[in-house]
Amino acid sequence: MNRYYKNIDKLFYIFLLFHLAVWTLVPSLTNQNLPLDTIEALAWSSNLDWGFNKHPPMSAFFPEIFYRIFGPNDWAFYFLSQLFVIIAFYFVYKFSIEIFKNKPLSFLSVIVLESIYFYNFTTPEFNVNVCQLPFWSLVVYYSWKIYNDKIITFRDCVLIGLFAALGFLSKYLFVYLLLSISLFFIFIIFSKKEKKFDFKYIIVLEVFLILLVPHFIWLSENNYITLTYGLARTGFEEKELIDHIKYPLSFIGKQIGILIPFFLLIFTLTSKVKFKIDKKNKKLIFLIFISVLPIFFMFLTSLISGSKIRTMWMTPFYLFFGVLFIEIYKRHINLKKLNKFFIIFFILLFLSPSLYGYISITKDNKRTDYPGKEIAELVERRWSKNFSNEIKYVIGDEWIAGNLSYHMSSRPIWFQDIKGKADQLDPSGGIVYTGNADILKQVCPGDFGKIKKQGFCMIGSK
Repeated sequence: MNRYYKNIDKLFYIFLLFHLAVWTLVPSLTNQNLPLDTIEALAWSSNLDWGFNKHPPMSAFFPEIFYRIFGPNDWAFYFLSQLFVIIAFYFVYKFSIEIFKNKPLSFLSVIVLESIYFYNFTTPEFNVNVCQLPFWSLVVYYSWKIYNDKIITFRDCVLIGLFAALGFLSKYLFVYLLLSISLFFIFIIFSKKEKKFDFKYIIVLEVFLILLVPHFIWLSENNYITLTYGLARTGFEEKELIDHIKYPLSFIGKQIGILIPFFLLIFTLTSKVKFKIDKKNKKLIFLIFISVLPIFFMFLTSLISGSKIRTMWMTPFYLFFGVLFIEIYKRHINLKKLNKFFIIFFILLFLSPSLYGYISITKDNKRTDYPGKEIAELVERRWSKNFSNEIKYVIGDEWIAGNLSYHMSSRPIWFQDIKGKADQLDPSGGIVYTGNADILKQVCPGDFGKIKKQGFCMIGSK
């Protein structure tokens, strides 16, 4: 039996390595430029702070670490993204072993996630959604431990607070998971009276809040710009009555559509669709709280506010769906159907990267076709002919100026604008402005150039 379980472990690690290798290699070989969100994160990371205009800091912090190790090599950032995915998968697997006490079921509960769009096709683009994945799985795993273990350890409470803070500092929507877990503990302590309140729970809150203090200070000093951006993205301020119906229904429809391949795999293993919720099954109750409740809260947000929930925001929400549905149907899983399951699984496993590569090669109007490296080289050559100092700053939007910051050898610091920030600049450093070519040409006090309808104004020392 031990040998059999070791073989399952080996299969799981082979699956992780396969996912890591394929989803690193395919975009590395077929894309000419990094995707928008990754370039945006690298633009922010050139000037690290405790927050940015669109998001909290973690999605910029990790790319900067990889930039300093690997430099401007695109494959490194595809690798970073897949590393976050497989770390999440690993802790889902560890969690599922504690739930099922059955490694074959645990293995199935993770590999079935490969059928969900968020964990294959969209993963090459490292962004705030991917950044949440490992912390989402870690918070759930350690929350289960302090619920299920007889002794609540100081270490586990500190780790929950740490990973909860890192998740929240990746994207504010992480709070939906934290709210759901909090409600679970309120339910089992005060409603079911299954456990007594332990003052070690306060350690989680203390660690969480202490780690958020620098970000809260930054928010206060920057007029809560990240929060206002988030509200603007939902269209929260311009609502009509129909939006309270249209957007929630659209949200449900999109989630069902995304999960079709997942349900195809699940129901290949069992012909039974109906299920009953055993209220005495504490594992199932926990899974419902951490898997279904966050999605319900997102739906409720759309229903009450009339806001549009963007599909990619749901990236981490389905990490434990495999565990949930296998827990529901585990008594009805027919192992004789595994052959059919794996046929469909392998089709999906190879289909997704094949489609990604095909689209990347055949379509030539995508962000990943932008000649960022070539444009940066042209600007640097023009600069070297006209100026003697180094380019230290690039000014403009995260895409055009961000690509310059990423590709240029001097790794200039990115600013969206420098209004009120002149005292932060080194007067000996060169500046490249990017923007509307017609406007820049009229106001540029230095050397002006135009590449692909985009203006570049270079100001340096002769």
